[in-house]
Formats: sequence, C-alpha cells, structure tokens
Amino acid sequence: MAKSDFLSPKAIANCIKSKGLQKLRWYCQMCQKQCRDENGFKCHCMSESHQRQLLLASENPQQFMDYFSEEFRNDFLELLRRRFGTKRVHNNIVYNEYISHREHIHMNATQWETLTDFTKWLGREGLCKVDMTPKGWYIQYIDRDPETIRRQQKQERKKKQDLDDEEKTAKFIEQQVRKGLERKELEMSVCTELNQEKKEEKVTFNLKKGASTSVATSSKTSVLGQNALRMVEGALKRKQAAHSSGQPKEKKKKSALDEIMELEEEKRRTSRTDYWLQPEIIVKIVTKELGEKYHRKKAVVKEVIDKYTAIVKVIDSGHKLKLDQTHLETVIPAPGKKVMVLNGGYRGNEGILESINEKRFSVTITIDSGLLKGRRVKDIPYEDVSKLA
Repeated sequence: MAKSDFLSPKAIANCIKSKGLQKLRWYCQMCQKQCRDENGFKCHCMSESHQRQLLLASENPQQFMDYFSEEFRNDFLELLRRRFGTKRVHNNIVYNEYISHREHIHMNATQWETLTDFTKWLGREGLCKVDMTPKGWYIQYIDRDPETIRRQQKQERKKKQDLDDEEKTAKFIEQQVRKGLERKELEMSVCTELNQEKKEEKVTFNLKKGASTSVATSSKTSVLGQNALRMVEGALKRKQAAHSSGQPKEKKKKSALDEIMELEEEKRRTSRTDYWLQPEIIVKIVTKELGEKYHRKKAVVKEVIDKYTAIVKVIDSGHKLKLDQTHLETVIPAPGKKVMVLNGGYRGNEGILESINEKRFSVTITIDSGLLKGRRVKDIPYEDVSKLA
C-alpha cells in the first residue's frame, strides 16, 4: 500500500499522532522505538531488528539494565541540579519535567520499579535529602561539586575580610574623633575685648604666609597684642561654630548607643524566615486530607523535623501525626495566657498576651524571659505567635 501524499489529511493526522508522548507500554527501550497502538507494537516485536536486539540483551541482561539505570540517574540528577538547584521540591514535579523529553530513559528499563523506590535510593546513597510528608516525597539536591564548594569558601573568606575591614575603619574613626575632641579642649581660650590704652597708638597686623597671625604695636603694648590675637581667634571659632550650627541637631545629640539600638530594632523587624514551627506550642490542624476526625483539631508540637515538618500529638485523642507546616496554623489564646514568638526578631521569646487587635489581625505581648524581659511589643501578626502548651 502506497504512503499518503504530502500534506494530505491522513499524512497530517499521522504527524499529529506522532508528536508528544505516547503510551509507555508500547515503547521498546532496547530499540528506542515508540509505537502508537498495540498492533504496531506487536508488529515491531515480531520484526527482525527487535529479535536481534533481544539476542544481544540475553547474553548479558544485567549490563544493559545497569547502563539504563545509570543513564536515568545521571539525567534525573542533572535536571534536578540545573532546574531547581538546592531547593526542596516534590519528586513528582521533577519526574514530570524529565519525562516531557521524548527520548528519555523509561523507568521500566531500570532497576527501580517505582519513583518512590528511586527517591528512597537517592536518600540512602546520600545524593539528595529526602523527607516524607502527607503531600508525598520531597527531595533536595546536595551539591558536592568541588568548584561550588571552593566558590562558597571564597565568599565566606570575602565576607569575613569585609567585616574585619569594617571593624578597622570603625576603630580608626573612633580614634580620629577622640583626637579631635582632645585638640578642641586644648584650643579652647577666653576671648576679651580690645582695650586701647592710648588712642594715638597705631595697631598693625602682620600676616605672614604659613604662620599664625601676629599682632604688634608701635610702643610697649604686649598686653594689647595678646588681646588682639585672642580676638581674632575668637572670631575664627565663632565663624566655625556658625558654620557647624547648620547641621541637624539630632545628629549631634544622637549617641553611638542610640544608633546601635536603632540598628538592632531594624534587624529585628527584617529578620523573618519561611518556617515557624517550634516545640511545645499548640497548633490547629487545617488540612482535610486526614478526614473530619482531625480537621480543626488542636495539637501539641512534640518534635520539629527539617524546620518545615513536625510531629504533633492531638489533644483530644492523643494520636501522633507527622504534618507539614502548611497543614497547621497558630492558636491565639485569651489575654493573660502565655505565648511564644515564632517569627521575626523576637523569635523564641516567651511572653504574656496583653491584648488582641482584631482590626489589624495583631496582638500585643510583654516578654517575660531572656535578656528582653519586661519589653512590651506591639502589632505582632497572628501567624507569628502561638499558645504555649
């Protein structure tokens, strides 16, 4: 039977069918050939080329399986490294991107039967960090490239060197300020008015280049010369004081301790993370995947795993569950109860809940532990505090 003509309806239909992914059961990994239907796959299995490939594979089947397994592992890890880096990602997302390439190695030709077995194998071999959540298996690539490690070490050394340079600069500025204050105290003098004993006496000023101003009188007027010199110095100092008075007064009054406290407050406001779980806090289960038995139930966090996962104990039934932080939310108690700050600059501090602002979805607490004991903190969001067990 002759082939269909170019751009005929049948030829176009065949081109459309041949694009994209086909069914895995009609793919031959040995011949790397994809068939569109069961009849085509049956004809391929009966072909001479396929029979030759089977004879080659039957001589050493383990060698072919090891080859396909190694290719699958290398391609999968290369995609994980280039596409996601060292981020924590669901294994099924990576696998779907991997199989989107038409010429990929199929998993049924490797030593792993399922994606879960392959994920567990990656964790046992130390190639990735794996953890199990109610949403499935999550993986995180471990970058052991010597070039990457060398680059990280170089960045750490540079950061340390920058800190050392900043400390040296701060010490130098402090020394200069101290010397300036000492010099200013030494140069302070009392200014007096110019009193001329005899009106006939002539006062002359001799201004020499590179030398200080000298005052001389035509007769015995040494006292008069000293008074004139003091008057000139006083005028210069008044001019400097007037020039410096244009600067804001707040900068003069602000001490180094005030600046350090402002920097600490700014650091506390900006130091937020994307994880908030802490042991011994009460949380509420918000996921419906576990059924109505656990939905909206309160539990106590017993252990935190990898910052994002926690083992909780349900208060009503006493059952222990392993849940991701996305399936939990914080619990706001009544005023007067103890709470813990879970995020921000006051993370880890315990306090007493004073009031609840329902309009701004925030609370006000008083810290009662640590170095900040007694400090009153306002406008903390609901999600940053939770009731203590």
